[in-house]
Formats: sequence, structure tokens, C-alpha cells
Amino acid sequence: MKKVLILEDEENIRSFVVINLQRAGYAAIEAGAGQEALDRLRENPDVGVAILDIMLPDMDGFEVCRRIRAANKQIGIIMLTARTQEMDKVTGLMTGADDYVTKPFSPAELTARVDALFRRISGDGMAFQDLLQQGPFVMDTRNHTLEKAGNRVRLTQVEYAIMKLFMQNPGRALPRENILSSVWGRDYEGDLKIVDVNIRRLRIKIEDDATNPTYITTVWGFGYKWGA
Repeated sequence: MKKVLILEDEENIRSFVVINLQRAGYAAIEAGAGQEALDRLRENPDVGVAILDIMLPDMDGFEVCRRIRAANKQIGIIMLTARTQEMDKVTGLMTGADDYVTKPFSPAELTARVDALFRRISGDGMAFQDLLQQGPFVMDTRNHTLEKAGNRVRLTQVEYAIMKLFMQNPGRALPRENILSSVWGRDYEGDLKIVDVNIRRLRIKIEDDATNPTYITTVWGFGYKWGA
């Protein structure tokens, strides 16, 4: 059974999430504080997705996200953010989260986001060819790895999915809406900002100079283009 970690210090919200994930067929691992969540992950290394609240009694969710991501590039991470705090969404994504859900949220929405992350982790429907080679980059789609000039680039699942989409469409300008639907799914109800933030994070990892990108270029008013 696929495991999901739920980090939420409000017990009624945590119980609500746990019940609905269990109904959807997931095994739920609960934590009410940041350090407890990190301990639970060490005890359960096969957790595939972590859902992290931001306001916690010992450390904030951003710090938990950083620590999880530093130790595990493959796990999917969803941040729970307040609807009015736009910067929480951006900060969460920049610290390594793959997605965010704003409170209050419906059980169906959260479950759909978890489902989508597990699909990316398993690589369902994403296989074209084993190796994609462009410029200094080599992507191994069987092992979900990317190298630049022979050096491994550590990517999250979302970053990998974006890179794969670009490398399968070299020289083609991709609308932000197409990137959103291809990577997050057609039923994703979030805004386009999540695309821009993940592109910014990806540029930091792959560009020689992230402030002057040459591989992922912006097509103003439209989207992005891959040009390795």
C-alpha cells in the first residue's frame, strides 16, 4: 500500500485528511510536529508523498521541507498554505515542494494532488525512449536521472517532468498552460504561478547563469522554450 505522511499540528484537520486518504486506499503516517515528521520518515523510508503544514510548534513547514528534500530528491511534497498568503506558496515551492493546496480544501482536491504525484513517481505513461541527449544534457528516462556534462543534476519529480517535457520538444515554444496540464494534470485547479516558480528553481540547477538563462528561455506573453 502506498504511504503518505501527513504533518499537521491541528488534530481535527489531520484526522480529516487521514480518513480521506485511507478511503482512497493510502496508508497514512501521522505527525503533529516537524521533528516528529522527520523521525517518521526515517522509520518509513518508503513514504512516497509528504503533506506538510506550515505553522508548526517546533519548526515551520518550510524547514521541514528543506530537510526532507536534502535527504530525498524523489519523494513528492505538498504544502498546505493559507489562501491569503501568496508568498507561502512561492516559498514552499522554492524550498523544494512539488505542489501546494490552499486551506480550506476539499478531500477530492487533496487526494487528486496526491494521486498525481504518485503517478509521476511511478512514471506512468511517461516512457518514450531510454535516453534523451541534447547539448551537455543526458536524461535517462528509465532511471529518472539527468546529467549535465557528466555530472548528476538532482531534480525533484516535478522538475524532472518539466525537463522531460522540454527535452521531448526541443526548440518548440511551450505555453505555460500546456506545461501545467502536462506536468500537473488536466484536472489541476491551481494557478499558472506554480509553473513560473518551478522554472525558476530548475534554472538555478541547470543554467550556467540562472539570471541569464540560455537553455530554458522565456517567450514573453506565451511560455518557455528549450534550446540546448
